[in-house]
Amino acid sequence: MAAFVRRMTGRQQVLSPWLREALFGYMCLTPWLVGFLAFTAGPMLASFGLSLLRTNLLTVSEFVGLKWYNDLILVDRLATKALVNTAYYTFAMVPLATAFALGIALLLNQGIKLQGLWRMVYYLPSVVSGVAVSLLWWWLYQPDMGLINSLLGQIGIKGPRWIYSEAWAMPSLIIMALWGSGGAMLIFLAGLRGIPTALYEAAEMDGAGPFRSFWNITIPMLTPTILFNMVMNIIGSFQVFTQAFVLTEGGPNNATLTMVLYIYRKAFQQMYFGYASALAWVLFVVILVFSLIAIRTSGYWVYYAGE
Repeated sequence: MAAFVRRMTGRQQVLSPWLREALFGYMCLTPWLVGFLAFTAGPMLASFGLSLLRTNLLTVSEFVGLKWYNDLILVDRLATKALVNTAYYTFAMVPLATAFALGIALLLNQGIKLQGLWRMVYYLPSVVSGVAVSLLWWWLYQPDMGLINSLLGQIGIKGPRWIYSEAWAMPSLIIMALWGSGGAMLIFLAGLRGIPTALYEAAEMDGAGPFRSFWNITIPMLTPTILFNMVMNIIGSFQVFTQAFVLTEGGPNNATLTMVLYIYRKAFQQMYFGYASALAWVLFVVILVFSLIAIRTSGYWVYYAGE
């Protein structure tokens, strides 16, 4: 690559060293740029074009302008229901998953025996196929013969109907999501290892107890890691699909109908690709807004040691 750049610039050094370095950098970026334009930016622009059409991609193709955006905001109550369900899932799952992952990381950072084994145990669910995990939890959530209700029955508690109950279906998906917090746990564990031990030693000399050290040292030093995990959880949770599709298919009574599942219904079951594209763009804007809110407000609570 470097030899090719030298041949391109010529023996007369037509380009300055800075321009040659920039050219070399952009040539190294070319594979990624081509992939981004072909598989990300291109499909995004194509979907926006589809959102202005009434089309099934086979026979019908009619320009309708912003009709689909007007319908999904003012007319389609099911789209509103899907957005509310997704927001409920996100606002409940993100803080719970963040706290759960941080708690596990704190426990694994205590120098316990077989630490590598425990890390693997907690991380493994996050790399298992989403369909396999959903099928496992489908069995656990069975109201009559599922393991959870069987254990509750042993202590005299009648378990709920879980995914078969309109009130418990979405909480069931949230509980299931907590089981896959291993990825965030590893990131928190790396953040904990990056906190200087001298800070804890100084706090101990000043008479600070474990809770005071945790609140005044661990949490502030982990705020960049908390921000990263929070933003990634926001992006991921707004796109939840597999759990709702496999476990409940959006039921009962659309209690677990999420935005991505609704997009799937409209596009691949009802063949309304224009309307599905409009839904996808609305979801993109929602994710972008909440991600920007988290990042913009981080200046008030995120502490960077180098500042």
